[in-house]
Amino acid sequence: MSSVSAIPAASSPEAAVHFARRLSVETDCADVAAAMRAGEVDFVLLHVVGAPQAYARRHVPGALHLPHAEITAERMAAWPADTLFVVYCAGPHCNGADRAALKLAMLGRPVKLMIGGITGWRDEGLPFATGTWPGTLAA
Repeated sequence: MSSVSAIPAASSPEAAVHFARRLSVETDCADVAAAMRAGEVDFVLLHVVGAPQAYARRHVPGALHLPHAEITAERMAAWPADTLFVVYCAGPHCNGADRAALKLAMLGRPVKLMIGGITGWRDEGLPFATGTWPGTLAA
């Protein structure tokens, strides 16, 4: 018996619940890019780490710079209560997106984490925006 099968797989219903839960709190770079290219941006993308200089150097097109430390009820009041936020940080080695997602959830805001962050975006071969404006992802 291999180490893969030594612990039996979850039942199909258990696996379905598990993966549905993960998809309810996560999205990925490819899905974000596809939504942007299709003009189906029904979320606000937040770049949640780093100084303004780091954001200006490289960020996901369309992302607003809002460091997780600056996420407050007052700041989030700029958006309707049902706005879906998608947060990302530098990548798997960074917990800034987790911190931002936790803050948003504790404020009662819908939120998903873009897994991979900047590292995942780069690994997908997707382009970055530069400068202080969010920019767009060209189709």
